[in-house]
Amino acid sequence: MSLIPAFEIGVWNAWIFELYALLPCPLLTLTPLKKRAPPSPDLSTLNEVERRTFGLSRVVMFLPFIYSIFLPLKLGTTWFYIGLPIALVGLVMYTIVWVNLVSIRPGDGLATGGLYRFSRHPMYLTGFLMAIGISIACASWLFLVLSIASLFFANVRYAGFEERFLLQKYGDAYREYMDRTPRWIGIPKSGGR
Repeated sequence: MSLIPAFEIGVWNAWIFELYALLPCPLLTLTPLKKRAPPSPDLSTLNEVERRTFGLSRVVMFLPFIYSIFLPLKLGTTWFYIGLPIALVGLVMYTIVWVNLVSIRPGDGLATGGLYRFSRHPMYLTGFLMAIGISIACASWLFLVLSIASLFFANVRYAGFEERFLLQKYGDAYREYMDRTPRWIGIPKSGGR
């Protein structure tokens, strides 16, 4: 893997995967599934530290995407053949998470089936798995570091706020879901959460 970043604009760059990860949100707003879209947290309820963290997270989240435009896939190399299957598994699982999310009937409220049975935040995990695969397929340490920063700031920090919102919205139903489902796959819940 290379410490020196590659900067080439091309069709066969990492942006192909990154664009796929960003597509579901705008597509949801353009379809009849908008009625089934998950509720969005009210950002006005954030305290000052959370507002700053949220703002920083949005910037950090887009850094890997911007870099992916200039990051060529290492086609025909061992890196590519190792990273591509990992990225594709992440991509397929990411798609399954979105299907799980939009297949909720309006009266059900919470997504607790599918991959949501194993993690309260499978979208973050599958997106990160895809990013690891892209990092390997591009042989880029910089993309991996940006992806880890994105996971921490945009996802791990946001997950607590998101869960607080869901607790307010769904109350005991979400509390029961928290008690039986770990926040992250393979990471035991601490303090019952």
